[in-house]
Amino acid sequence: MNETQHKPATTTVDLLRHGEPEGGVRFRGWKDDPLSENGWRQMRQAIPYPRPWDVVVSSPMNRCRAFAEELAGRDNLPMEVDERLKEIGFGEWEGESPASLAEKKPLELARFWEDPIANAPPGGEPMSLFQARVESAWQDLTIRYVGRHVLLVAHGGVNRLIIGKVLGMPTRNLFKLDLPYAGISRICVEGGTARLTFHCGILNGNGTSGN
Repeated sequence: MNETQHKPATTTVDLLRHGEPEGGVRFRGWKDDPLSENGWRQMRQAIPYPRPWDVVVSSPMNRCRAFAEELAGRDNLPMEVDERLKEIGFGEWEGESPASLAEKKPLELARFWEDPIANAPPGGEPMSLFQARVESAWQDLTIRYVGRHVLLVAHGGVNRLIIGKVLGMPTRNLFKLDLPYAGISRICVEGGTARLTFHCGILNGNGTSGN
């Protein structure tokens, strides 16, 4: 038996953030706004052809799920919706724009950006609970789809948390990761070791990253 036969299977997960929702940039955790026309365009343009995925996994929120359902239906791919992948809840800040909060509550907003663990929005979901449910979903996904190529459609907070876990980043630094609407990152898991292979890259038709 040669070394190739002993090589562990590689699980590839492409993390796709949703596109722009109706209403533009806001603190939008559990507020279930749909994608804007521009948001649909952003996500469709981010997807290569032919598609490389074996399965689609999505957040239950409309801004993720609607596109995931369109893609899975068009390409006849199995799809799973995981409630644990919804965005963190922002409590009293839901629906507020960063600009309006910067005017009304500049100190609270600055503290949140600096350390979201210690300075959650009033009534918001504690970061510890958010982290626990997302990490649970991630662990289950990498076990259930070992050796497969997965498209995970989720949120800025969810995808940053997964990337941060892979890189060993302190949770307080997650918002220092730039992740635009419809941004794609790739994580490869092999033999229990996960690696970020590209971030905010462009997928070519063969499923590899490009410039």
